[in-house]
Amino acid sequence: MSPDDLKALVRTVPDFPSPGILFRDITTLISHGDGFAASVEHLADLARAADAEAIAGMEARGFIFGAAVAARLGIGFVLVRKPGKLPVPTIGIDYALEYGRDRLEIDPGAVPPGQRIVIVDDLIATGGTALAATELLRRAGARIDHALFMIDLPDLHGAERLRGDGVIVQALMDFAGH
Repeated sequence: MSPDDLKALVRTVPDFPSPGILFRDITTLISHGDGFAASVEHLADLARAADAEAIAGMEARGFIFGAAVAARLGIGFVLVRKPGKLPVPTIGIDYALEYGRDRLEIDPGAVPPGQRIVIVDDLIATGGTALAATELLRRAGARIDHALFMIDLPDLHGAERLRGDGVIVQALMDFAGH
């Protein structure tokens, strides 16, 4: 299936989570067997071309796509978790959201120094989570120079912000608006 075919599988939900927002619901693509498989294959091809030695994914939908891509490539997967979810000492980073703050944590032992890790997530909007994950993984010693997304919302400029941090950003599809 082509990226255009995959885009047709993404459901748009108006006024969620607030009025005026067009929520891009990827669960309809994930529940479509051929669509999900094709998505993973496209992302795996991009990660392979980026010479990924491991994949990192942010909780929660980044786990779905990232782990599948890592398995497809036969490489490791690094979990970027919400706080308090890992049973070992972690390193973390606090970052700003549109309304408030959040935190991400990783097990630093999961990242060998200099390992080339490609970030995989379902969507990039403002880029806050992806930028925080990039900084956190770099603090742990990873080389982060590629990030892959199913969806880019270019009007929110997240991909631009990530590129400004030296990361090559690729998405299988984009949607105008918020």
